[in-house]
Amino acid sequence: MKIRAAILNAIGAKAPFVDSKPLTIEEVELASPGHGEVLVRIGAAGLCHSDLSVINGDRPRPMPMALGHEAAGVIEQLGDGVTDLQRGDHVVLVFVPSCGHCGPCAEGRPALCEPGAAANGAGTLLSGERRLSRSGKPINHHLGCSVFAEYATVSRRSVVKIDPELPLDHAALFGCAVLTGVGAVVNTAQVRAGASVAVIGLGGVGLASLLGACAAGARHIIAVDLSDAKLDLAKSMGATHSFNAGNADCQEQIRELTSGGVEYAFELAGSVRALDLAYKITRRGGTTVTAGLPPPTATLALSPVNLVAEERTLKGSYIGTCVPSRDIPRYIELFRQGRLPVDRLMTGKLELEDINRGFDLLHEGKAVRQVIVF
Repeated sequence: MKIRAAILNAIGAKAPFVDSKPLTIEEVELASPGHGEVLVRIGAAGLCHSDLSVINGDRPRPMPMALGHEAAGVIEQLGDGVTDLQRGDHVVLVFVPSCGHCGPCAEGRPALCEPGAAANGAGTLLSGERRLSRSGKPINHHLGCSVFAEYATVSRRSVVKIDPELPLDHAALFGCAVLTGVGAVVNTAQVRAGASVAVIGLGGVGLASLLGACAAGARHIIAVDLSDAKLDLAKSMGATHSFNAGNADCQEQIRELTSGGVEYAFELAGSVRALDLAYKITRRGGTTVTAGLPPPTATLALSPVNLVAEERTLKGSYIGTCVPSRDIPRYIELFRQGRLPVDRLMTGKLELEDINRGFDLLHEGKAVRQVIVF
């Protein structure tokens, strides 16, 4: 079938993207789902820094590629072998498909699925196939999703069924921002009630982490960013304190406030400087968690003596150490109870044709989560 999709033909575009136009809206061919795959009509798709990192070249991917990995939609067609979904089911897409059989999957860690990671790196679906093409030549899939498009053919392992009463524009946020941010708090760090928490980097994922800390019952929730507007937003969403990372004494102020540092610090900015700050404001015996994705060449200077003598923990968190089929329904229920107001993350709705302008706003730090609504 013919569909409209946002195609990235080359990485390394410079802002403003409204001028350089790295994403072009094109009519491309989408093949029907193969064995173990489904066709999804996309209802809404969020703009994420992980997409921006492909556009600017920080996260190299094979080109050309149909971008987009955070979305929700409706099942339109089932491939052979898919028996647990029906046409009309509402689903959230997940950007790491889990095979269910590799070592990490067998250990209950589907976010680290090895075949899923290999497929994502190659620009294919979990099956190894590409279902998108242009003039007979294949187009790569972005993280098995490619949801800046009217429809997407994806692996059954890339979707989680949800309640159809949840609006799709809200549901889309659960596929990346909420899974990653809330999961980093409750799964990776396992923050306890009464703990002290700092969140550095207040994009969609960072603010979702802040909401997760609120839901977990943290007593100190410290928001850190370079944007005063985002700090104000964080305060309105439950942060107990806020600090501008651009202030030279930010680190010492946080350590003084918390009598030596926080028990849990979360870096969600994708910046080595932010991670360094997160580590330095973590107390003795505390845990620093990073879910940001700086360029692959970035490195962090770390004192092993400090790590050992203070019994510090530095942990990575990918997709919030999630089990999507377990966590997405849980987080949606918390949202419905008013305990996880993820709708506050949404700062604008766009048409597909406005996608380059949307990424300019994201690049400039003027948006948290913008959603393309189809």
